[in-house]
Amino acid sequence: MPPAPHGLELLSNQILNKGTAFTDEERSAYGLHGLLPQHVETLEEQAIRAYGAFQRKEDALERHIYLRALQDTNEVLFYRLLLDHIEEMAPIVYTPVVALGCQQFSHIYRRPRGLFISYPFRDSIATLLRNRPNAEVDVIVVTDGERILGIGDQGVGGLGIPIGKLSLYTLIGGIHPARTLPIVLDVGTNNAELLRDPQYLGWRHERISGQAYYDFIDQFVTAVRHELPRTCLQWEDFAKPHARPILDRYRDQLLTFNDDIQGTAAVTLGTILSAVKAARQNVKDIQVTIFGAGAASIGVADYLRDALVSAGLSEADARSRFSIVNSGGLLHSGRTDLSTEQVVYAQPLDRVRAWANPSGKIGLTEVIAHTSTSVLIGLSTVAGSFTESIVREMTRKTARPIILPLSNPTDKCEAKPADLLQWTEGRALVATGSPFAPVEYNGRRIAIAQCNNVYVFPAVGLGAVASRATRITDAMLQAAARTLAEHSPALADANASLLPPLATVRDTALALAVAVGAEAQRSGIAPASSNDDLVRRVRQTQWLPHYASPQPTP
Repeated sequence: MPPAPHGLELLSNQILNKGTAFTDEERSAYGLHGLLPQHVETLEEQAIRAYGAFQRKEDALERHIYLRALQDTNEVLFYRLLLDHIEEMAPIVYTPVVALGCQQFSHIYRRPRGLFISYPFRDSIATLLRNRPNAEVDVIVVTDGERILGIGDQGVGGLGIPIGKLSLYTLIGGIHPARTLPIVLDVGTNNAELLRDPQYLGWRHERISGQAYYDFIDQFVTAVRHELPRTCLQWEDFAKPHARPILDRYRDQLLTFNDDIQGTAAVTLGTILSAVKAARQNVKDIQVTIFGAGAASIGVADYLRDALVSAGLSEADARSRFSIVNSGGLLHSGRTDLSTEQVVYAQPLDRVRAWANPSGKIGLTEVIAHTSTSVLIGLSTVAGSFTESIVREMTRKTARPIILPLSNPTDKCEAKPADLLQWTEGRALVATGSPFAPVEYNGRRIAIAQCNNVYVFPAVGLGAVASRATRITDAMLQAAARTLAEHSPALADANASLLPPLATVRDTALALAVAVGAEAQRSGIAPASSNDDLVRRVRQTQWLPHYASPQPTP
């Protein structure tokens, strides 16, 4: 513990504050008598009282605001409360409710958290980083607010995403809250509604673009490398034109990864490997259709393709197993609007030309009609796009269809699990991006896995920090995916979720972190150690919410 301040200053420090749990001795030592009620509570008693206050909030946004206020007041209590009620509160702290928090960020703003790095201060980024609340930082999550979940450009309000992500780094991965740093790169916004809003707190300017934008990103990375050279930097919710170029430019320069590309790919790979095993199938036999062709979709395809090659397929054969569809239709060699990453999955036009509908487009309906798709993934944010006719046609050609409508938030989901199970006569293996309740079907209670990055990124950060890795590679994330699949409850129970329950995800994170660290060692980007030593370091790195005695100021 760092040296502790006294009196109200101590009570205002969210890391050191224990509130009514300060003992009589601590109250005397730190000048707290008179500032607190007489009774000394335990952390458990405080958590019970805080949960009662949480339950009295009438809607999800109010509960989100309450939890954020508690975090700003007493982080130990905040995380203890979340651990006690993780399945109920994780959706409030993060998806789907965090989307509302981002939209209302300027209206519900209470006090500073993290750093705002605005374009007008582009020549002083190092100075801004030195203003961080705590000197030692293990993990940074940064966004520019342009592509927040499925709700688009939220400008400075995008900071809600790094705040939420880092809460999960601590809750699940166990990274100490004082060693996390949320950052928003405020490069303006093209959201006209925000620019008109008199309460908008960000830089009131259209988004910087082109070379000026990339120069700003480079200034930011340079400052991070200088000020925090061993810190894990996670890129979050950057728009498709920027996400991949930023990752590719910096992935070999520092400890960094893009959660939307690599985290989404890893958790989707883990979920599909779980489903394939649960269905008693072989991964090399799958045929994949992805609706949506953004950075996340291509990342998912890349990881699945690697898995197919590892299973024995040639590179060409593995690529042929993918049909990727966006608003322009199927990616094929006749299209001139594809990015370099999309071209990899473009099917030969001669093979698919006859699939076109009367308008000349090859849409999702046509792809499902002309392929034996066994895995259908939605990353489109087009609600309801997995229609009954599409799903029934898919089911006609595969015994156990694997269907993953992954778009967030809930109202952007491509299909509802209850409908998918109804249309497939209970045969579908389903996972979604947002949380859904179990589905009752034909006397069975079928759990719906939430295929959310929360299963992967906290463990990746924990494993990288504990192993002292210098880079984060795709192989490290794929190791996490394979380990996640090994922990699938569906392997033992056909009605169980494809992924472990959130109540046990902290334990799962330990196993994933060890796999990440071991892969880093195999790749030579982390110091070698025995497996026992690695497990010990991972456990020592994982923080638990409990009160410690502050150390007196010298």
